[in-house]
Amino acid sequence: MEIKEIEAKENFDIKNMTTFKVGGIVKKIYFPANQQEFVFLLSKIKNPVILGGCSNIIFSSQGYDGEIISTIKMDTIQVRGTHIIAECGVKGPMASQSAYNSSLSGFEFMIGFPGTIGGNICMNAGAHGQNISDTLVKACVYDMKSKEIVYLEKDKMEFGYRQSLLQNGRYILLGAEFELKKAPQQDIKDLMDRNLEFRKNIQPSLANPNAGSVFKNPENDSAGRLLDKAGVKELCADNVKVWEKHANFIVNTGEATSENILELIYKMYTTVKETYTIELEPEIKFLGKKNKREEEICKQIYKKTQK
Repeated sequence: MEIKEIEAKENFDIKNMTTFKVGGIVKKIYFPANQQEFVFLLSKIKNPVILGGCSNIIFSSQGYDGEIISTIKMDTIQVRGTHIIAECGVKGPMASQSAYNSSLSGFEFMIGFPGTIGGNICMNAGAHGQNISDTLVKACVYDMKSKEIVYLEKDKMEFGYRQSLLQNGRYILLGAEFELKKAPQQDIKDLMDRNLEFRKNIQPSLANPNAGSVFKNPENDSAGRLLDKAGVKELCADNVKVWEKHANFIVNTGEATSENILELIYKMYTTVKETYTIELEPEIKFLGKKNKREEEICKQIYKKTQK
């Protein structure tokens, strides 16, 4: 196999791939169609950035000069009894629907998630009392150090609140196996419907471009509660605002830039810090080149992750 055999685009405008609808020009982006192509790219490209649903990121309006691998075409999913085997690019709602079709419970929380299995495992995504780590059996990953495919059992994944082993950069998820529980389809559907209704009432839909929760919950507290009590719903910046129904969401109201979003995040962060002396940690990641102001803001709000 040669790299040129794999679908790729140069000088690619990534803006419309992100759920924030913000981003610049990427030097080169690859779209592997299967695990073989993905592994080949990982073995050949130095320090690639891996993107799935682009739902938890602020992509720089200045773009990115490196190479990116998008997993969106790796969306094969299989059901074997109570086990589900999914490639890293499978979207959350697709996994949830597949589980429902097979009368399997455990994926109801993902019905409204825009992200992929890869991203969800990386950040140990969860909602409504369910986490993706609850049902994981093992992860199929590529070891960037040894350059080989390995399987990691659940107890090796170092799961925590919005944490996993995948965040250290050594292992890249290729696919995963889950074990769910049999349940009446109607019960599964009812829970999925309740989850969708909750998201509809509390969280902005992607018709209002956003990247999900802005900040992680601090220990024994809620970021949304702190932000709300601090009065951040009144805050805005050019082309962006805090979502009126939930203080831990930002929506793109026009032609927002990455700097516009960071400015608003900084205002939210500073307001809570001054009100409660609590420094919230962003859940949304920043990717790409930074201008001077973006560099200044990132040094402040990403202090914990840069240590």
